[in-house]
Amino acid sequence: MKKLLSLIALFSVLALNAQTKYESAMQNGFAKLKESKGADDLQALGAYYERIAEAEKTQWLPYYYAARHYTIAAFMNPAADKDKVASKVSELINKAETIEPANAEIYCLKQQVAVMQLLVDPMSRWQTFGAQASEAIAKAKEIDPSNPRPYLLEGQYLMNVPEAFGGGKAVAKKLFERSLELFSGFKPLSALHPNWGKEQAEQLLAACQ
Repeated sequence: MKKLLSLIALFSVLALNAQTKYESAMQNGFAKLKESKGADDLQALGAYYERIAEAEKTQWLPYYYAARHYTIAAFMNPAADKDKVASKVSELINKAETIEPANAEIYCLKQQVAVMQLLVDPMSRWQTFGAQASEAIAKAKEIDPSNPRPYLLEGQYLMNVPEAFGGGKAVAKKLFERSLELFSGFKPLSALHPNWGKEQAEQLLAACQ
């Protein structure tokens, strides 16, 4: 019995250390983000989270952050092959979704990838990728109506769509206001879960005034 209790204690310590190592690696990534200065840094951060994801395999958040940073880096880099990035990011999203299905944050990522592909050639792509972006945001809202990020991303997209096509600053303003209402009561599930967007919503709302 004493030997069994010792083994249980040992396994508990090992599990705790493994968890701490994972959390430490994730937090280190958050620190790197604060120090990032451009697309190259975000690209490197995406690769960093991808390595964590491939080491852990049962955690969806590293896949999420890898996909998110690769996407933002592509938005920031005019020379980026956005279709190629979208293909890679979609693979990461699929892995995250296998672990964590029906997640609003993942659908927010899907919207960002669709918008990225739309911007390659808006005139010829808006019907296909515009529809994908709208469907992803609608699904994110359905899954988690209290999440402020779908409203932020929808507003950001519609802000740059002509009024004749249902966009414009007046439409976006209401979405940013709704996003900030939700941010006022939003709490991430843990220190590792997504908690971005409030400052961005405030800045975009100010731009709509």
